[in-house]
Amino acid sequence: MKRGLILLILLLAGMLNVNAYELIIPTDKKVATTSDYALFVGRSKGYETITINKEGVFRASNGAFAHSVKLHDGENRIIIRSTYGSIQVFKFFKTPLKNIEIPVENFEPQLAFVVCDNAPLRSTPVDAGLNRMSHLFQGTRLIINGSKGDFYRVILSKDKVGWIEKKQVRIEESSCSEVPQFLSMESKRFKNAMTQSISFTDKLPYTIEDCDKEIIFRVYNPEYSEESVYNLNIPKPEKYVHIVTLNDGTYNFKVKKVTENIKDVVVAVDAGHGGSEKGAIGCLGDEEKDINLSIAAELGKILESKGIKVVQTREYDANLSLDDRVRIARENGADIFVSIHLNSIGNAPFDLHKTRGTSVYYYNNNSEKLAQSVLKHVTRSANTHDDGVKTASFAVIRPADYVGILVETAYMINPLDSVLYRDNKFPHKAAKGIADGIIEFLKK
Repeated sequence: MKRGLILLILLLAGMLNVNAYELIIPTDKKVATTSDYALFVGRSKGYETITINKEGVFRASNGAFAHSVKLHDGENRIIIRSTYGSIQVFKFFKTPLKNIEIPVENFEPQLAFVVCDNAPLRSTPVDAGLNRMSHLFQGTRLIINGSKGDFYRVILSKDKVGWIEKKQVRIEESSCSEVPQFLSMESKRFKNAMTQSISFTDKLPYTIEDCDKEIIFRVYNPEYSEESVYNLNIPKPEKYVHIVTLNDGTYNFKVKKVTENIKDVVVAVDAGHGGSEKGAIGCLGDEEKDINLSIAAELGKILESKGIKVVQTREYDANLSLDDRVRIARENGADIFVSIHLNSIGNAPFDLHKTRGTSVYYYNNNSEKLAQSVLKHVTRSANTHDDGVKTASFAVIRPADYVGILVETAYMINPLDSVLYRDNKFPHKAAKGIADGIIEFLKK
């Protein structure tokens, strides 16, 4: 009888082990954080149910679950229980973020030079958001008269300033150099493009404003006069890209029409993350990078079957920098750039019915219509929730010399979405929606 009792205990222990839930997030039981929420993501087995601080947690048909807990300042004790008797205790120590306002320091105007290419000129002294006014060339001549934190204030004209990171400029101690002079201006019209060129004796700052019917390129020469603003207005077609180059002291501002002939279109397909950069981790332990690659491969096949030339930024599991992704697209003359991802959440409350579905991001105005078209078709094809078209300053979609979007096909951490993206047919369904959206955009 004693032997039978021991066997029964061992059997029950085995059952508990089989049915015990597994947490994917968090990985540590003691966490120091400044976040407002603690996110718990994992999977349960069998008919196991989970409670977190006595709140019931939704469990999808595949066992996936996700739940967030609001944190207060100081220590937060969070207890997870399951119907199989498993108990875990987590401690989150939240330190509040201190918002310290940094004042602007004013000083007499000084000459400075940009030390790298593609240096963002911003409308505010913040390294984030949609505040980029242009990207300056190495050697661009600037007049600065103030600083705030990590930024210098740049004088553009009497009533306009910009901001640039201090690490991207060199202050010129001597002010004896000659003031830049205007040399010439001309415009050229081609079959599918228009270019306006302007020359100076030195490199000057410029901004770009994308308006309803035209793009306005403005070049500033504050040393010569605070009123020296050179406006170059170029009409834009419905589908367009714009390009800025600098050759031998001449700025060339080009607005080009995106071809309407599908067989002349080049699409860069970018499978997000890769290699050591796994991306988001799903409730069941799936890695975003793998699903991205599967969707990208399917998208490539579909587009090529329509006669569209495709360039894949990565075709296997490999590390690839953001700059390399953009470089590959440009070197292959991409008209359209599509970056494929699955979503997660940061410091925000998780809502099972709201934090889900497909969202499409764009940065430049020329990409909004493509974003809308792709969102419409992916939600239909993959049966995902419509999470909206949004703007964001993602590095791979910032360039304006192609139409660029970033597609978050579903949420890795949503149990309901996990049922969708773990289906073997999901990569094809998502890819078909993206392809249909691209084709609709080109044909309209």
